[in-house]
Amino acid sequence: MADTDSFQNLVAARTLLRTSLEKSITLASALEKTGPRLEEIKQRLPSLEAAVHPLRARKWCISAVGGHISRAVGPATAVLKVFDAIHGLEKSLRRDPSSDLHGYLLAVKRLEEAFRFLAENCGLAIKWLEDVVEFLKDKDKDNATAAVVVGDDDRYLSNVIKCTKILKELQANEERARLDGGILSVAYNKLEAEFGRILREHSLRLPIVSSESSIVATSSFSVSVIQKLQAVIERLSANNRLESCVSTYIDVRTWNVRECLEPLGLDYLEMSVFEFDNLEETDSRIDKWSKDLTYYMNNLLEIEYELCDEVFKNNGSNVSVDCFVRIATESGFLDFIRFGNTVAESKKDAVKLFKLLKIFHTLNELRLDFNRLFGGKSCNGIQTPTRNLVKKVIHGACEIFWELLPQVEVHRGTSPPPNGGVPRLVSFVHVYCNQLLEDDFRPTMIQVLEIHQNWQHQRFREGILREEVCNIMEAIRLNIDAWSKSYEDTSLSYIFLINNHSYLYKALKGTSLGDLVGESQLGEHEKKKDHYTSIYVRENWGFLPSLVGDEDETLFSNERQVKKKMKAFHEVLDGTYKKQSNWVVADESLRKRICKLVVDTIVPVYKSYIHKYGDLIEQDGSKYVNIYSEEGLVNMLSSMFRPIVRKCYSTNSTRHSIDKMSEMVSNSHFPSTTFVT
Repeated sequence: MADTDSFQNLVAARTLLRTSLEKSITLASALEKTGPRLEEIKQRLPSLEAAVHPLRARKWCISAVGGHISRAVGPATAVLKVFDAIHGLEKSLRRDPSSDLHGYLLAVKRLEEAFRFLAENCGLAIKWLEDVVEFLKDKDKDNATAAVVVGDDDRYLSNVIKCTKILKELQANEERARLDGGILSVAYNKLEAEFGRILREHSLRLPIVSSESSIVATSSFSVSVIQKLQAVIERLSANNRLESCVSTYIDVRTWNVRECLEPLGLDYLEMSVFEFDNLEETDSRIDKWSKDLTYYMNNLLEIEYELCDEVFKNNGSNVSVDCFVRIATESGFLDFIRFGNTVAESKKDAVKLFKLLKIFHTLNELRLDFNRLFGGKSCNGIQTPTRNLVKKVIHGACEIFWELLPQVEVHRGTSPPPNGGVPRLVSFVHVYCNQLLEDDFRPTMIQVLEIHQNWQHQRFREGILREEVCNIMEAIRLNIDAWSKSYEDTSLSYIFLINNHSYLYKALKGTSLGDLVGESQLGEHEKKKDHYTSIYVRENWGFLPSLVGDEDETLFSNERQVKKKMKAFHEVLDGTYKKQSNWVVADESLRKRICKLVVDTIVPVYKSYIHKYGDLIEQDGSKYVNIYSEEGLVNMLSSMFRPIVRKCYSTNSTRHSIDKMSEMVSNSHFPSTTFVT
């Protein structure tokens, strides 16, 4: 069974092999016949390839540049449309912008956008066309073929180059439009002119013609005007013309401020130190300076600050601050500072202290406004001169203040008035110190002293002003005592003491200085006045009645003795009267009181003596003895101590005691102690 199966398998294999052999013989016969045909095709392929190659190269080139051409067509088409729009806008910009500023600004903006769009699209088209030219000129992957193709398309390449050149010229239109004479430049010039016209039209002189006016001016620009200015600034600023706007704004607003200041008459601000020193009335100039500067700051500069902030608020704070500072500088702020320096540098005397205090008070009152208006870094040109003035004023005021006491003490060794009157120094110092203690100057003086001591790193004492004034008044008291002792005539010394104690009592009573020295010291002055009055009358006139007294009536029975006694009386009376005829008692009520005491001391006794012995005297001796009538003697004695108008100053005149005594501390000396009557 197994042998039978093996045999059948061998028969099947033999049959399969025979079939495969027959197929192989058939395929070999077919291949033998195909070989010559393939060889023929192989020989024909090179010529066919050479024939098809130009077509393949042109298609490849066209395919390579086609994309560049397609991309250039879009921008180029847009350029043509925008160029037509620009010609339309040019017509609308030839008109005056004042008729429709908003429309004009809109047209300018559209023209800018058109030129910008034109430049951008020209740039895109130029880029793609330049790529085409580059490709056609420089493609060297197949030099021979490329040469054939480019050679065939010279006209095409020329047209591409020409289009590129035209687009470049269009692209430069924006730059040319911005140059002088260009359409945009002309439009910007018109906007600048319109900006100046709007400013001038609304920059009118404010309705304030006096620095003393209580009216506070408001902004001279309406909201619509500010909006117009801002719109013009925005357009010009976007095109690098902001500085032109700022310059125009400064010129117009500076002119406006100067016009507002013109009625105030500020020529005095240019006064030199020499002219100021020789000016008869300086206080009125300083008062005017204070009022003018306050008006200038609180009204004019305040308005300019607000306007600059509003008009240039979209351009940054630096622009508005710089603009404001230039207006302040060019309109004359530094002229006010220069006048302050003139006062500070003027000759040094005691009354200069009050001038400096007025300067400081004004600057201090304006300090907060000054710091707000000129607090920026760009304000250094104003900050520095102003701060230097403040320093100069404070140093000068303190220097004079601390010299007052030494200068009073220096005069202790000088001669007192020869007529027994009040020394000018006494009346001056009284008025001077009282003025320092008044509300007008006391707070300012204390503040100046505090600042100065802080600068010197010294501890400030609250009562420093009152202490120093008390020291000065004590020095005056010691001076009066020293001067009284320098008189050779004791009686004149009494008159001197009477005058000065009376003056100080009346002058100090009810004043700030009187409140400082106290009632006790005032009472001392009154007591001393009465005390020395009593002594004067007693020692000068009290002994005269004894010369004609009735000690022994029998003595007077002798005519010769009567006449001798009367002659002695008259000699003493006339001698005393003559010696004291040049003496003065400044206070009229006190003068009358002293004269009455003298009259009451002498006239009754004299009258009685004449009544008893007049006939005896007249018998034969009237030519040797001058007999006064009662009325004549009273009139003579009542006329004593009358002030003689000469080199004298009224104690009631602050003008003479303060304003005119301008040499007090000049060259480190007070004025002489010329009497005051």
